[in-house]
Amino acid sequence: MKNNLLLLKTLFLSTSQINAYKYCKDKKKRSRLIGTFVGYAFLYIIIMVFCLATCIGYGFVGLIDAAPVMCALILSVLAFFFTLLKTNGYLFNFKEYDMLMCLPFKPKTIAGCKFLYMYIKSLPWYLSVSIAALIGYAIFAKPALYVYPIWIVLGLLVPIIPMLVATFLGFIIAKISSGSRYNKALQVILSFVLIFLCFSSRFFFEDMFKNNKVKETLTTVSDVTGKAADIYLPAKWFSNAVIKTDIIGIALLVSISIALFIVIFLIVGSSYRKINSAFASHASSKKFVMSAQKQKSIVNSIAYKEFKRFLGSPTYMVNVVIGEVFAFIFGVVVLVLGFNNIVKLVTNNAPFDPAIIQPAIPFIIYFFIGMVATTACSPSLEGKNYWILQSLPLEKKKIYQGKMMFNMYLTVPFMVFAIISSCVSAKAPVLDSILYLVLGLVLCAFSTTWGCVCGVKFMKLEWENEVEVVKQGTAVMLYLFPNMFSVMIITVLSVVFGTFINHCALMIIFILLYGALSLACYIGVMRLAKK
Repeated sequence: MKNNLLLLKTLFLSTSQINAYKYCKDKKKRSRLIGTFVGYAFLYIIIMVFCLATCIGYGFVGLIDAAPVMCALILSVLAFFFTLLKTNGYLFNFKEYDMLMCLPFKPKTIAGCKFLYMYIKSLPWYLSVSIAALIGYAIFAKPALYVYPIWIVLGLLVPIIPMLVATFLGFIIAKISSGSRYNKALQVILSFVLIFLCFSSRFFFEDMFKNNKVKETLTTVSDVTGKAADIYLPAKWFSNAVIKTDIIGIALLVSISIALFIVIFLIVGSSYRKINSAFASHASSKKFVMSAQKQKSIVNSIAYKEFKRFLGSPTYMVNVVIGEVFAFIFGVVVLVLGFNNIVKLVTNNAPFDPAIIQPAIPFIIYFFIGMVATTACSPSLEGKNYWILQSLPLEKKKIYQGKMMFNMYLTVPFMVFAIISSCVSAKAPVLDSILYLVLGLVLCAFSTTWGCVCGVKFMKLEWENEVEVVKQGTAVMLYLFPNMFSVMIITVLSVVFGTFINHCALMIIFILLYGALSLACYIGVMRLAKK
């Protein structure tokens, strides 16, 4: 435990933004750090408002006893997916591996420390959910005073079990893929398979409930959360501890969390060196043939360099390309099931013409495509190599143009395929389909340029782990949340306006709007390149 605490202290001293603000004398960097703190605080407030509103809704309909289960389930889902997408970067293939392994610590100690580091870095998200749910629960349930510390302490423990499960799954993926020559590609494929299995499990349970394959039909939110707690026992233990002061539930949650931690990192530690060594090694081809070199433009050369960087990082690839993969799956599903059938399924056979949803097609697909732009994180991913780019006889604007070009190469094919599939399935008019395609391309351009503005403005070159840039970077957060919220609003508005405005005219308006925004963002990037 002392070794873990020593390593944790060292990691946080070297990566803490508060520590950086405390000792940094650069005014620009300090102002950026303040902006980062404010941005994260805003995100935490949004999460707290959502959870508090949910609990208040439970209270008004007399289902406040479902709030603890709801809180535990949200914490568990967040912890599982956050950890699943971060495990590769935190536990395996990280930069300081050689340095840490030279220290007199056992591999299981280093792996356990990295897990605890990952857990503590995610605590603000978990506390935002837990404290907001506690406030909402307290307003209506008016629990005894001893319930508050029980809730807070157990709320800190609830995410540990799903994090450990996600870590173990990530370890299995890493172990399987490390034995292959193409370990990084195999790791990405296995990660996607696991993610899709997790998402598809929702439809399995929905089918099970709809077809009366369980004893009771789920008719209320309370029933749903109650059944979920029966399946996922840690949520039930947390709920019983809060509502009934169940000592057994508290003991089970604490003891199983500790036991799982010990067992999993004994297993992980046994193969830790072997897996990291496999990822650090690079296979070389024996069939190398000298051929004539092809001349490329500077912008395309930088785009190709970014493509190679993209392929060389499973963390970068999994987190960025997941939206494109979902868009491709959406296009295939629409072709197979039919656009109108999907609309009826989502709206529970609501009595309206599915054609009114057609103006929302580009925005529905952009919701997937625009999840994360490579330009939001690629400037920061240069890290300590950024000085090499600066030393080359290249203008900064060429570098940024190359990075933007790569994002367009990545997103446009998926956008075009998904829109064409949706238009063919929905039997949309030809002119409307052409305008949907044009709008889709403009949305890709907006995603690219807006991501580059965030990526350059909030560039973070000093990092020890790619996850800090790809998942937790200020640039990614500032790109993601405004973009996603605005897309959800625009999607609804496109359907509403489409009921009384000609679809072609509506698309032209959106094309001009997002075209202007894309141009403004591009000009902003070029101005930043001159600084």
